[in-house]
Amino acid sequence: MPSPRAFPSVTWALLAFTLLVVAWGGLVRASHSGDGCGANWPTCNGEVFPTAPALKTRIEFTHRLMSGASLLWVLAWAGWAVARFPARSHVRRGALATLGLMLVEALLGAGLVLLRLVGTDSSVTRVVGMGLHLCTTFALLAAILLTGLWAQGTARPRLSGQRPVGPLLWASLAALLAVGVTGAIAALGDTLFPARSLHEGFLQDASPTAHFLLRLRILHPVLAAAGASLVWATAAVAAFLRPGHPVRRAAAVVALAVSAQLLVGLVNLALLAPLSLQLLHLVLADVVWLAVVGLAAQALAEDAPRLAVPAPAVGPLRAAPK
Repeated sequence: MPSPRAFPSVTWALLAFTLLVVAWGGLVRASHSGDGCGANWPTCNGEVFPTAPALKTRIEFTHRLMSGASLLWVLAWAGWAVARFPARSHVRRGALATLGLMLVEALLGAGLVLLRLVGTDSSVTRVVGMGLHLCTTFALLAAILLTGLWAQGTARPRLSGQRPVGPLLWASLAALLAVGVTGAIAALGDTLFPARSLHEGFLQDASPTAHFLLRLRILHPVLAAAGASLVWATAAVAAFLRPGHPVRRAAAVVALAVSAQLLVGLVNLALLAPLSLQLLHLVLADVVWLAVVGLAAQALAEDAPRLAVPAPAVGPLRAAPK
């Protein structure tokens, strides 16, 4: 069995491959290929390996192969963690959490297919399923990243006594989840109800008779702007109050990732969401999420250098001398 020293490298490779699987899942949605294998799972149109498949079947089946490979990788990787790291190690716990989340992710994906919540379906049920799928994906990516950081030597987190950095980080992560879910709704609306111009898209959003996906689409840019402001502020506060190099480096990565995501989002909107920019926007959303999770791991680590915040005065008020 490989040495534990190789574990972080394998973990980073797993994280990169998982991001690729997520991006391919975005291609499945954007190309209307979610029903490429019909309402069949784990088989594809009733076959283990589809014969003479159409393009959307190839896209969907490739995603299934990638997801299956990812599951097998995580299973072997988690077994390695259990064999090589102590019982109470955060590395072992992170790897087992990753395996659990991967299984939940697979079940959610299978449910979307079996319930036919794919392709051109525009129901509320699909939106709820997509939201759960996205939140699980974010949690899965976070678990892999944290496991890699802990295996590399990042100290375990200390959650108490971390004000104001801790609450700001939790608020930022919650905001990114909200932005991600509304982004998935906006992307589905763009895919199912494409507009021929930016003006037509705005008219769709404002129309009281428009499909609910279009009327909800406006939530995404509003929440994205608010979320970006919160994340920028959180990164600045964390870098100031946790002045160690790892935190400052992580804060810089967060600021850069958020800036890139906003720029791509604006271009994506102006160009009416072409497929290539949709996928880039999706990957950058995952990168921003991972950057903030990484910042949290560094800033909340029990050995992170801390700048003391003076406590407010609690004694009786005294009149100023005349």
